[in-house]
Amino acid sequence: MERVGLPLSEYTYEQKLDLLETLWDDLTRDDKIFRSPDWHEEILGDREQALSSGKVKISDWEEAKKRIKKNVLCR
Repeated sequence: MERVGLPLSEYTYEQKLDLLETLWDDLTRDDKIFRSPDWHEEILGDREQALSSGKVKISDWEEAKKRIKKNVLCR
């Protein structure tokens, strides 16, 4: 397989995050090819329990992405 060369040093942080998100969306498009590791089920169970007990709350994905980007860019 030929390696893809991208001028990553020329991209902004936001562009790199967008590229990462685009790649992830494409990689996970086919659930027959992509399989989550078994330990993900345990993590999801822990998070469902934290949600049902009120220890955490749900965020809208778009709002969560904005918050994550803001926190990362502020460092």
